[in-house]
Parts: sequence; C-alpha cells; structure tokens
Amino acid sequence: AAGATTGLQRLHLSQKKECLLYVPAGCRPGTALPFVLLLHGAGGKAAHGLSYLQGHADTHNLVLLAPAAHDYSWDIIAADAFGIDVLFIDRALSYVFERFAINPKRLAIGGFSDGASYALSLGLGNGELFSHIIAFSPGFYYTYENRGKPSVFVSHGVHDDVLPVGPCSRRIVPGLQQGAYDGLYKVFNG
Repeated sequence: AAGATTGLQRLHLSQKKECLLYVPAGCRPGTALPFVLLLHGAGGKAAHGLSYLQGHADTHNLVLLAPAAHDYSWDIIAADAFGIDVLFIDRALSYVFERFAINPKRLAIGGFSDGASYALSLGLGNGELFSHIIAFSPGFYYTYENRGKPSVFVSHGVHDDVLPVGPCSRRIVPGLQQGAYDGLYKVFNG
C-alpha cells in the first residue's frame, strides 16, 4: 500500500470487538507480503493473538492480523456454530486485502489453545485460501468439508493440563497425516 502506516494499529471495525493489525517496517508499495491471521485462546484478547508472532514480524516482513472473539472464546466453541466470529474475521480480512499486497502463497492462520482449534477448523475448511496453519496446543478441529492442502504445524506441551496432549494433539495429528497434510508436529517438555 502506498504510504502505509507501519507498526501496531487498532482497526475500528466494531465498537464491541477489538482487532489489531501489525504492519512490518519493511512494507513497500507493490511488494506482496506474507500474512498471518492470529487467534487468541479462551478468555484472551486480540493482543494475545498478536503476541505469538509479533517479535518476528519485522524480521520476516509479516503482516499480522489479530481479532478478538465475540464471546469468551470463538463462536464454534462458545455457540456451537460458526457465525459472528467468522463474519468479523471475513470483514477484517477484506480490510487488509483491500489495502495491502498480500502473497496468496504465504497466507497463514494460527492460534493458541481455543484459538488453535479455531485456526485448524477455519484453515482446513478454507485451505484454498490459507496456505499454512499454525496450531499451538489445539484441542480439536471441526469442518464441514476440508478444502485444499495447507501445510500444518502443530505443537503441544506434554504437561498441558488444560488441553492435555493425549486426547488433543495426539488424536488430531494422525488424522491430519492420514489426510495427507504436509507439516510438522512438535511435542515439547513443558
């Protein structure tokens, strides 16, 4: 975007929901940048989502977008259906895509905990849009239909007592592998 403001910005897309955008210092007009949509965990806020990769944004020229969930968590969890959060995310994506050159081959969705579950759900269901999915400690995923073949990264701590690795990632990852999704699975001691 010509004359794009770089750094952290609040998007005023809703009076009730916060949405943060981080534009890297290296943003130049006409240069298509990688993009990551970041989703916070239950009880979190937009800033939590942004914090997962903000320290890497300038180094890797990443445009980051972090909306807040409408309720205590994302709609598929709080209301048992996709709805208000999907619409808000779609609106936020439209805002960014209208203003910035985004590389469609480097368009990721990621999150932590409930945000990771939501990222997997939206990412697998919209795999023709998202080229990458990053899931830090997911609990599950739900899609009407998986589309496309995004690369998937899943990490999980073996001592997670909120979303234990056994019934969560160790159940999710084999299903992804059977679906022939490329990616990495990292279990760590923590």
